[in-house]
Amino acid sequence: MSSDNDPVAIPMIERNPNDLPGIDTSDLKTLNGEAVLSFYNISYQETVHSGFPFCKKTRVVERLSNISGIMKPGLNAIMAPQDGSRSLLLDVLAARKDPCGLSGDILINGKPRPANFTCTSGYVPRNDMVMRTVTVRDNIEFSAALRLPMTMTKDEKRRRINEVLELLHLDKELNVKPNSKELEKRTSIAMELVTEHPILFLDDPTTGLSLNTSTDVISVLRRMSRRGRTIIFSINQPPYSIFRLFDSLTLVASGKVMFHGPAQEALEYFTSAGYNYDSHNYPTDFFLEIINGGFSSLLNTEEDGHEADEHKDLSERHHQVREKLANMYVQSSLYREMKTELDPLLGEQKAGRSSALEKITHVTPFWHQLWWIMRHSFKNFKGFLQTTIIRAIITVIVAVFMGTMFYIIRDDCGGAYTRSVMLFLLTSVQCITGTSAGELFIIDRDRFVHEHTSGYYRVSSYFLGKLLGELVPRRLFPSIIFTVTVFSIAGAGENAAAVPTQLITIYFMFTVFITGMSLFSINFMHDLSWLYYFSIPHYGFTALLHNEVLGQNFCPEHRTVEINKCHNFVICTGEEFLTMRSISLSSWGFWKNLVALACIMSLLLSITYIQLLALKKKWYFKITLPFSLNYP
Repeated sequence: MSSDNDPVAIPMIERNPNDLPGIDTSDLKTLNGEAVLSFYNISYQETVHSGFPFCKKTRVVERLSNISGIMKPGLNAIMAPQDGSRSLLLDVLAARKDPCGLSGDILINGKPRPANFTCTSGYVPRNDMVMRTVTVRDNIEFSAALRLPMTMTKDEKRRRINEVLELLHLDKELNVKPNSKELEKRTSIAMELVTEHPILFLDDPTTGLSLNTSTDVISVLRRMSRRGRTIIFSINQPPYSIFRLFDSLTLVASGKVMFHGPAQEALEYFTSAGYNYDSHNYPTDFFLEIINGGFSSLLNTEEDGHEADEHKDLSERHHQVREKLANMYVQSSLYREMKTELDPLLGEQKAGRSSALEKITHVTPFWHQLWWIMRHSFKNFKGFLQTTIIRAIITVIVAVFMGTMFYIIRDDCGGAYTRSVMLFLLTSVQCITGTSAGELFIIDRDRFVHEHTSGYYRVSSYFLGKLLGELVPRRLFPSIIFTVTVFSIAGAGENAAAVPTQLITIYFMFTVFITGMSLFSINFMHDLSWLYYFSIPHYGFTALLHNEVLGQNFCPEHRTVEINKCHNFVICTGEEFLTMRSISLSSWGFWKNLVALACIMSLLLSITYIQLLALKKKWYFKITLPFSLNYP
């Protein structure tokens, strides 16, 4: 049984570096083998739900159908119309898709894909997962620190980082934050290249980039492929300057293969089938036009016995064209050659797909991960410096105002009631300022799933690192500053237990309302007192009230005039005020509220941690589980 610190490596094939063209002696140090990915009869089915919530209908849709092929070291491009087929096939091959509904064999050098394949291969998602509040170098260092083995020295890691920066022309932008799309994309690729995994997947790496930048990115990937890496990527209608760099091309549509073979043979393949190519068009536009039914030679042959109906439904026409193209490929010499090469790779592997594709392994220990996550999170917090300063100023202003109001409250018959209102406002402000605490995990949800699936860190180290690196400076410190300022001005004494625990949940508005009602209608709330058990603000408000009014005297001697003005509403002591609200006068009457707050906080943090554990089982492009609870 392998441990988390003992990852399964991708089986490698040793090769002669001289067999690869275009490699100089400076590349020899990076050559350690190559990986061939082969797939046989891959099919993928999804269950689709439709209708109203209580009468939903389900049906099974086949998204991929009997797809076979081989991806060798080099540039392997996957193209398709805008039907999601190219990204789906890429994700299935990269083990980034839910294995439910997947059938067929996916092999690495003739052996089943290892259980930790997502940790031993690189993957660049379409939506870049870089942290925009830290520099380019910080992002790459974070990837290197958590994904390179501990046996590597700091100098070796630094040297590899510098090589990747230079390779992607990032050496002059290493201290710049990746705020542009082009810089984000190059940084994302650099974070994967620094690991030097033998297989690298990229989902539409040129999307949103200029032509020059796209050409540079593909050229860099080509250079890496010449070092023995298998580069597999999806791409949408690239120009000829990029297409000519491809080694292999796979055309898919409606879940079926239209072409799979050497990229430079694709044009001849289709022209020999009777399609007329206009030299003024890009080859990739020509291919997609055929797939989308722009040419009708296959439908207009004499064997069909009829001409295509001009008014035929477009989707039906697409279906017919793609069925014809899929059948044409199955009957082609390219398919037979591929099958001849694929069958020996299958060998005796008839057991099918592995059932342990979700195993995540790590090359670094827990405390190393925790330190780097805390460091990375704190840098992210510093990236919002302007927002932090504005929040601090607002916090101080509000705290000074409320502290002044406490300071000028008179010790008269209405003092207890006035204090209770101010304490209620204090509790409400603390709840309102904590409503955004849930953003701590919601915003970074997709990045967490991607990084955890890629073997960056454990769920536990991420959870604790985010709490210590961002929750403390972003939420706890402002709360402490606010409360200390209020009670310093108000002269509340040395009872530090008056500082409430900052808690917030999605139902805080309701619970604040329930707590506020107790100030105006004691008899009404007496029958609904059970609601207090679900009111987080109630516990904080009660603790503050207990601490503030217990021992207070609101009817000092020789002030009978003021007492007479109060008519029948006379509360002379804090004990009377607390007793009227059924608040225990004992010390436990104060501490039980803090214990309740601590238990609720632990419960909500545990729920958040469980949600992180659930998220790691879902693939980031198909996340459906939201973070439904906020916490302090």
